[in-house]
Amino acid sequence: MTVKNNMKTVILLGTLAGLMVWLGNMIAGRSGATIGLVFAAVMNLGAYWFSDKIALKMSRARPISRAEAPQLYSMVYRLTQRAGIPMPSIHIIPSQQPNAFATGRNPSHAAVAVTEGILEMLSPSELEGVLAHELAHVRNRDILIASVAATIAGAISFIATMARWGAMFGGSDEDNNPAGLVGVLVASIVAPLAAMVMQMAVSRSREFQADAVGAEIAGRPNGLSSALRKLEIASQRVPMAVNPSAAPMFIVNPLRGPLAHGAARLFSTHPPTEERIRRLEEMAGRAGYLV
Repeated sequence: MTVKNNMKTVILLGTLAGLMVWLGNMIAGRSGATIGLVFAAVMNLGAYWFSDKIALKMSRARPISRAEAPQLYSMVYRLTQRAGIPMPSIHIIPSQQPNAFATGRNPSHAAVAVTEGILEMLSPSELEGVLAHELAHVRNRDILIASVAATIAGAISFIATMARWGAMFGGSDEDNNPAGLVGVLVASIVAPLAAMVMQMAVSRSREFQADAVGAEIAGRPNGLSSALRKLEIASQRVPMAVNPSAAPMFIVNPLRGPLAHGAARLFSTHPPTEERIRRLEEMAGRAGYLV
């Protein structure tokens, strides 16, 4: 499962890069693709470098000491030993919605944040499954992967925006732009939408990956699958005050109602929870896992 998800991520990132080069070359030659990539990279590099501080600030999380939450600290420490990564800082989010996320540019600069609600709702094995999932994101360097996807998608959006302005107000030169005015306008609208779909697909793929790796770290898939059932229901019933741009980081989307169906799922950062549970239950049926 992990190999398949890794391959899917590589293919999606490669397709995103190819889309950016195609759009840049069609509109402004190599210079267009280069300018867009540099612009997006500068913007996202700052976000990546300060990802932990930004995410914790937006979610209103506060750091806690070992003395404040000794059991939580012990659980995280035990899981980090299994995962082979340094101990992250631990934070509490003042919300009754059960949820959690991990952030940080690398395993040495990582943070795990959990809500007050998740500590109250989940059993120890369920909480362990959630924490293992978040530590899997840290070990897999998913913040870096998400930043790469965001950089390329941002470059495509930048190039497309410049192309639309140029086509609408600068005219069209058939010799320099074989695609013509209509072609430029169509490409500048379609390409960003395609980039967004692929960026969301990368995010969904990494969630599946973190589920699988997290189950391995915890030693059992059943804790996480049981937790996801509870979190899915609670996320629809218990509101959470969080910046929308921070929502994709959480283990389940904290801002939505019932899961959308059909084409709307293409723009979702999280895969369907029932599919995540199904995959975990398949893992639980294999030998070598705890009950």
